Amino acid sequence: MITIIKKMIGGVPVPDKKELSEKAPVEFAGIPDELVLFMSHHIGAPAVPLVKPKDTVKRGQLIAEPQGLVSAALHAPTSGVVKAIEPRFHPVLACMSEAIVIKPDGKHEPVEGLAPKASHLDSLSAEQIRAIAREAGIVGLGGACFPTSAKITPPEDKHLDTYLLNGSECEPYLTADHRVMLEEAEKVIFGFKALMKASGVSRGIVCIEDNKPDAIEAMKQAMSGYDGLELAVLTTRYPRGGEKQLTQAVLGREVPPPPGLPYDVGVLVSNVGTAYALAEAILTGLPLVERVVTVTGEGVAKPSNFKALIGTPVSYLIEKAGGFAGTPGKVIMGGPMMGCALKSLDVPVLKGTTGILVLTKEQAVQEPILPCIKCGKCIDACPLGLQPLWISAYAERGFIEEAESFRAMDCMECGCCAYICPAKRPLVQLIKMAKAEISSRRKARR
Repeated sequence: MITIIKKMIGGVPVPDKKELSEKAPVEFAGIPDELVLFMSHHIGAPAVPLVKPKDTVKRGQLIAEPQGLVSAALHAPTSGVVKAIEPRFHPVLACMSEAIVIKPDGKHEPVEGLAPKASHLDSLSAEQIRAIAREAGIVGLGGACFPTSAKITPPEDKHLDTYLLNGSECEPYLTADHRVMLEEAEKVIFGFKALMKASGVSRGIVCIEDNKPDAIEAMKQAMSGYDGLELAVLTTRYPRGGEKQLTQAVLGREVPPPPGLPYDVGVLVSNVGTAYALAEAILTGLPLVERVVTVTGEGVAKPSNFKALIGTPVSYLIEKAGGFAGTPGKVIMGGPMMGCALKSLDVPVLKGTTGILVLTKEQAVQEPILPCIKCGKCIDACPLGLQPLWISAYAERGFIEEAESFRAMDCMECGCCAYICPAKRPLVQLIKMAKAEISSRRKARR
């Protein structure tokens, strides 16, 4: 069954810029001279190293073990020697964080015992699929990085009936998910069915925006041999790919404010990259040691989609994409709406790195910030029904309790408000400041 979805609360139409890289097939990026693997590639407790400097490692070898249910294992992406275990700058946490540094030997030699777990889902129980996801270190690859084994272990008090596979990829410029659906549709659907079986959900809906007609067709064909699957084609609008927005648009169910999750309305949501990673773990035995990353933007010579080893330096991928086209203005890890600007290119690809965006000097010019004119455009654009103008105004003046009372902590930092603001106010940055201070005060009260 195919459903066309047009409705959405808030959001903004943005130029998608997909044409730069959407036709570029996924290429293996190769093996860099150094890999940096953080203990925190995921939401939850950091992994704990199992290796020490000078140890020899092989591709797929477990090098750090998870701590608790909400944590994720870490594996060597290639063979080589552990050069160091030391603090390195984490591009998302924006602080020094413990990392295992590997010097590859170029052999790409797999660890002994790396083998398929099964060729058919019928031979695996739900518990076995969850164990495979945990052992493989799989996390949400759409950027949230929540450990997948924890996600597909639903709380006993939650009654789940629908699983949404998120292929919307609504961030401008990014085409990694598009290419995965186009080139690996059968594996994506296999992985989706594995996610459904592990969580005990019989209804699955594949959700794709209508600016990817070739991916829609590829996924439709891959779905044809399975029961319990539907296809939802969504009109293109940012940020339709947010799990709360997807749940509301496709199913008409409103997820409660934080700490509310799709769980609370009987729904699970996973990214297509996550489904593909699980399929790889089941069908080949390979844990999550690589992912597809889009390197794009007007500031790069040859926009590309790479299969990159986790821990690959950003500088290496930009070089593989032909280097800079002129003088770069800004390099962003992720997309332009929710990504983080990099102060250095000597940072690695993480499990949640969807793309590397290079903007030109002209694109990165900061427009003058003007006073708020109370036009209300940010309120109309907010997909969560918040009032960004008031939250940001209180944050700017240090009125943190007032910002909290206006639901600052509910903000998903999608950037719609800042994008639509005619005064070019730094609304997201101000709201982030408020959220950080609210979190700090809450911790102090414990």
